[in-house]
Amino acid sequence: MLTQARWFTSSYSNDHGGSCVEAARLDGRSMAIRDTKNPTGPAFTFSGPAWSAFLTTVRDDGK
Repeated sequence: MLTQARWFTSSYSNDHGGSCVEAARLDGRSMAIRDTKNPTGPAFTFSGPAWSAFLTTVRDDGK
């Protein structure tokens, strides 16, 4: 599943030397994330609802 993933980094990563996380959209709304410094290492996968809840929490905590 992750071998076909198209990984991308946030534009915010570039502001911090590119050492951040990469994300990939999987099937529909599911997401995977991994460490940019270890692209062959483990990745975390999230269902669509779990990813949405994570993003909502991050946005709300930043206010």
